[in-house]
Amino acid sequence: MGTGELVGSTPAGSAPVSEVVGLDVEFKIRGGLLGKGGTLRAVRDVGFEIGERETLGLVGESGSGKSTTGRAMLRLVEPTRGIVRLDGEDVTALKGQELRAARRRMQMVFQDPYSSLDPSMVIAESIAEPLDTHDSLSRAERQKRVEDLLDHVGLSKRYAQRYPYEFSGGQRQRLAIARAIALNPRLLVCDEAVSALDVSTQNQILNLLEDLQEEFGLSYLFIAHDLAVVRHIAHRVAVMYLGEIVETGPTDRLFDKPAHPYTEALLSAVPVPNPRRQRTRERIILSGEVPDAANPPPGCAFHTRCPHVMEICRSVAPPSVEAPGGGTVRCHLHTS
Repeated sequence: MGTGELVGSTPAGSAPVSEVVGLDVEFKIRGGLLGKGGTLRAVRDVGFEIGERETLGLVGESGSGKSTTGRAMLRLVEPTRGIVRLDGEDVTALKGQELRAARRRMQMVFQDPYSSLDPSMVIAESIAEPLDTHDSLSRAERQKRVEDLLDHVGLSKRYAQRYPYEFSGGQRQRLAIARAIALNPRLLVCDEAVSALDVSTQNQILNLLEDLQEEFGLSYLFIAHDLAVVRHIAHRVAVMYLGEIVETGPTDRLFDKPAHPYTEALLSAVPVPNPRRQRTRERIILSGEVPDAANPPPGCAFHTRCPHVMEICRSVAPPSVEAPGGGTVRCHLHTS
């Protein structure tokens, strides 16, 4: 795939809210006493679109570049190359006040809600913080907006003067979501937003996100390692490995008929509710470790662990091609 090509597009008739084109993120590595410095290419030539009211799930092992991609979209880390557009505007070209104005249209929900809420501030102050930064509201307007936001996330306005430590993990995540939607953003990046919660609370937060998406027309980039959670909430899924997107597709197609061996291996580890099927299904165990992102292997990045590796995989990087049933895949099994 050449730089700038999009892997995976929005459904027909859905205008993209966000576009990522040829995104690279590199970090300089400082050399130790015996080692030399170098460059870690955490995200490599990533491209995708997210449509109106759409949830794109971004999955992969730890260290695959998922969170870095989300942070680069919001300019929380600076892209090395590439373009990020929000409603057609190139966010990567913005500076100063223009970037500040764009940030009200794209917000993030982090994994740990407690660390993202100031423990010394009552939650009314935490939720109102973005309003104070971007809007000029009277005291009464500010209070009404905070109360409305608490109501939208299923919490009573009586909680407004409490501190974060007084809430459960699920309630704190609701508070973090309330603050994230305070400025009516277009795009919400959810970075492992439910992974620290128990299963019952996870389902409540996922249902809340779906309700808010319907009510406010939100678009989500939903970053997660739990594929069962992603299947619940995502319309489409993108699979990352060693900084690259190796497969995209509609959720049902990708889960039922994965096209990439890496996707197939990830899905084989997901438990299924049918005990008989669980006992008989084949678990794919990948050999070896994920290669060093500072020194990726030539050819296909996955060839060192792939159970279907061919000679071409060791030297030639596969292009992005159309996957059977919809979406894209980077694999030589589909290029001939």
